[in-house]
Amino acid sequence: MTDRPRVEDLLRPLAPQVLGLLARRLDDFDACEDAVQEALIAAARHWPEHGVPESPRGWLLRTAARRYTDQMRSEAARRRREERAAGEPAPAEASATDDCLALLFMCCHPTLTPASAIALTLRAVGGLTTAQIAAAYLVPEATMAQRISRAKQRLKVSSVRFDVPVPGSPDWAGRLRSVLRVLYLLFNEGYTASAGATLHRAELSGEAIRLARQVHRLLPAEGEAAGLLALMLLTEARRPARTGPHGELVPLAEQDRTQWDRGLIQEGTALLIGTFAHRQRPGEYRLQAAVAAVHDRAAHARDTDWPQILGLYEVLEQVTGSPLVTLNRAVALAMTDAPTAALALLDRLDSVGRGPLAGHHRTHAVRAHLLEMAGEPETAVHHYRLAAALTASTPEQRYLTAKAAGLHQRVRPTAG
Repeated sequence: MTDRPRVEDLLRPLAPQVLGLLARRLDDFDACEDAVQEALIAAARHWPEHGVPESPRGWLLRTAARRYTDQMRSEAARRRREERAAGEPAPAEASATDDCLALLFMCCHPTLTPASAIALTLRAVGGLTTAQIAAAYLVPEATMAQRISRAKQRLKVSSVRFDVPVPGSPDWAGRLRSVLRVLYLLFNEGYTASAGATLHRAELSGEAIRLARQVHRLLPAEGEAAGLLALMLLTEARRPARTGPHGELVPLAEQDRTQWDRGLIQEGTALLIGTFAHRQRPGEYRLQAAVAAVHDRAAHARDTDWPQILGLYEVLEQVTGSPLVTLNRAVALAMTDAPTAALALLDRLDSVGRGPLAGHHRTHAVRAHLLEMAGEPETAVHHYRLAAALTASTPEQRYLTAKAAGLHQRVRPTAG
């Protein structure tokens, strides 16, 4: 293994030597400087791991020359694309949307399956890693990597135009569904990160809200676009109260609701009410926004209208068939009826198989919560520990571990 400081000391005097050789040979200083910088970065990554080559200057010169050739090929291809574009008729009017929105719709192209389009867009627009997208989809990382790679290849051969499609065009409905789903998943990853040391990734949730606003402005009469934006705002309003002074997770029932952003709640509520004027049947985002609005209306956790939330989840379950919705419905059922009824619902879900949620940490966390409510602390501790072991989020893991430890401490005298 080569020492990194030694490599850096070696590269410093070699850099001008290689640049001088390459620039004299090719007579293109700017491009050669870029190529040498890329070669230096490659050496800084490669040499500490694999050792300094026998001829460091020759290695850098060959690598920089290859980088220069690649740049020239790319530049030639770019010029050919620009020449083709110059020959096309100019659009009648410049688009009011930004490049991110155009990229969003481009990645949700009809040549891709909805799942592949969403995964690719989360990478290209949202900047999520393959692991984060895999966690959002509840699939292995290798599976998601293959899906994204296939999507890129398909877009490459289809020559997709970089623009926003015309509303009402043949592929419009499918692309819009994928766009809304992408924004929903992007917001969720920002609001509750699937992995890492922090609970939130505010840059992701903020970008999702920004793009959702643009989609809503583009389609003011689209109820689900408005519903999705309302859901984001009503949920984002609680973010200031979701973590304690040391970044620890604070569950909804224990949050200081005076910290909630009332401006976002008012804006989200107004958007949701505005969707009632649309004659479209409520979809999943409007229904979820309605659930969020019920929570946000309650000044205290004890004031929550759980029967209304239960009714909304029952409709939402019919619309989506999602096992995650069933988990949420179980919690609402426990709050309106009894935890035993909610546990029976989870047992029925187990009996028919719940696919991607099998062994998921949220399943164990919900079951632990219901068991604690039902007066079965020992079994609840077991499921809290399982949930903590399965999550990749440090704040969630700490919260679940603390729940298990606190509950174990309370029941240990009884066990003795």
